[in-house]
Amino acid sequence: MTPSSTSLGAVRRLPQSINNGSLILQDMLGVGAYGAVYRAIDTTTAEIRAVKCLHTSGLDSRQRAFQNHEASLHALVSGHPNIATLHKVLEEEDCLYMVLDCGVEGDLFFTITERGGFVGNEVAIKSIFGQIASAVEHCHSLGVYHRDLKPENIIMFGSTVKLVDFGLATTEKTSSDFGCGSTFYLSPECQGGYVESVKSYDSAANDVWSLGVILINLVFGRNPWKQACPRDDTFSAYVVNNNFLQTILPMSTELNEIIKSVFCLNPKKRISLPELTRRVLECPCFTSPDFSAPPPPSTPTAVADAASPRTVTKTRATMIAAQTAAASIHLVKGGAPTTTTAIGSCMGSDSEQQQQGLGQDSGVDFHSMA
Repeated sequence: MTPSSTSLGAVRRLPQSINNGSLILQDMLGVGAYGAVYRAIDTTTAEIRAVKCLHTSGLDSRQRAFQNHEASLHALVSGHPNIATLHKVLEEEDCLYMVLDCGVEGDLFFTITERGGFVGNEVAIKSIFGQIASAVEHCHSLGVYHRDLKPENIIMFGSTVKLVDFGLATTEKTSSDFGCGSTFYLSPECQGGYVESVKSYDSAANDVWSLGVILINLVFGRNPWKQACPRDDTFSAYVVNNNFLQTILPMSTELNEIIKSVFCLNPKKRISLPELTRRVLECPCFTSPDFSAPPPPSTPTAVADAASPRTVTKTRATMIAAQTAAASIHLVKGGAPTTTTAIGSCMGSDSEQQQQGLGQDSGVDFHSMA
């Protein structure tokens, strides 16, 4: 993420330590329009922490309430092994500080795009996906729906992953905050509906859709499409033929059936999260017999907004015919914004969002500079 001059100026004014000197802020892990994430040392325990700094100056009471909402929901779901623990929340000067677990290996996006990811490693894929699904199911059991599930919000701790960033989370089972999340991971109903407009959407089913996209990320190092909307040719082809992804990706029949149950346009008929987890963990094979995983990159490079993963090949003749449509599915960070909506914000006119500052996450990528 490229920080703006405004955010950098605010970052420079941060103190070197907080909480009466018990937390010493060190190098920056990520920065965005609304704050930054630092690696910090807890001098009382010698442990490394991640400190998310959200700027509070110039915000009205409603905007401050949204920041507090993020902290309260994250605190509620903390304690699960696959959710970064929120250790404490501090407010000093012009910042709200959230003190969290710190992963030194970066996020899942970086692992997929720059470290070779998990393509061809089905044991690792099942482990990683199972952990993510467990974290989301824990949130749902407590009435919390994340609404911004993506690899950038999943932090690596060795072979363990932990979910972060509850800036767009909600406790509403049915929501009318359309467009919350990142473009690649939005369900059609979260964008207002595919065939006809809807007045609300099921928050849990929306999270399940996002998990389906993450599953594709893990297995193939790619996205299925840029956006699940009529303007996207790849998604439109899938709507016409729900076996379409199997013609452009080396996908097994078993995985194709799972994916179709996730990317069901009717959220009422979409697979449940527990059933999705069970079927993924029991899936005998994710890829087709003719698939051969490419070698990992020899020299990882820094994550860029348009980072491309390793190319997945397929020997079928249909792969060649589908290359034009498949050009949209390279995995890139966060996804492109919709016409009027910034990544990580709820749909609405730009002026309305600027005036209200509502429904937005912190604008900070955790560990994006790993």
